[in-house]
Amino acid sequence: MTARRGPLLECLAVERLPDTAVPAFEAALATVCATTGYFRDEASDTWRVEGVREAGQGEEALEGALALAAAVAGLDEAPNLLRAPVEAEGWLARTLEGFPEQPIGRRVLIRPTHLPDRPAHGRVVLRLDAGLAFGSGEHGSTQGCLLALEGVARRRAGRPPHRRLRRVLDIGTGSGVLAMAAAKLLRVPVLATDIEPWSVRVAADNAAMNGLRHLVAARRADGWRHRMLRGAVFDLVFANILARPLCAMARDLAVHLAPGGTAILAGLLDSQAGMVLAAHRRQGLRLERRVAVGRWTTLVLRKAG
Repeated sequence: MTARRGPLLECLAVERLPDTAVPAFEAALATVCATTGYFRDEASDTWRVEGVREAGQGEEALEGALALAAAVAGLDEAPNLLRAPVEAEGWLARTLEGFPEQPIGRRVLIRPTHLPDRPAHGRVVLRLDAGLAFGSGEHGSTQGCLLALEGVARRRAGRPPHRRLRRVLDIGTGSGVLAMAAAKLLRVPVLATDIEPWSVRVAADNAAMNGLRHLVAARRADGWRHRMLRGAVFDLVFANILARPLCAMARDLAVHLAPGGTAILAGLLDSQAGMVLAAHRRQGLRLERRVAVGRWTTLVLRKAG
């Protein structure tokens, strides 16, 4: 009897990407790949994004997605796409090796699902799959947000109940890691939104896997333009996206932030922080703290009240 073989698999990869291009190219590969991952080349300080698909699947959609990713990332042209046949087991082993357990600050521990449970020594544990590309905790902007959240949680813990954070929003949630961290640290409901349907699905699945289905609500929304956000105000807002969209949404953020509320803004290179800060200062928000992780800056802003 001849063993029955599964479909032929193909590994697609884009190399030598800057940090800022990783989310866009991961999303592009995710249009045709069942699973994706990314790896940092320490020597060149660039990234390789790769995914696995059935050979030849979705070729036309892939071409358009890569062109769009290059435009979003500000590249003159899409980088070369590398293709190679792959054994699923070999790719998976490499992905697992590239995603170790990550303690961040003093309170958060990101633990991949392929590692066993063990004592976390007072940290809240967030379980994530190794194939996640953006929002896995490795990126400097995600780490900056988690460090900022730790500071906010520490300051708010001793306040009377009526002054504690109760309404939290995570715009551009991606994997949902920030929403989940806020739900676990603050024990409050969090609304997690993203423009990409696949991100909403992944965030909802991650919340369920971490026992947070009752606290994290993942919904599809384009920034502030959604009926469920009309008239809503929040005590804490995360926006880990890109510099220009943050500037464009500064007025909306100020309107929807409650008096005394906090905004944690990220996805910014150090050189972009001044531009984003200026846009929000014009809307009456003040800088409370900067968090620097590598070349990435996170801004913690406060609204008077």
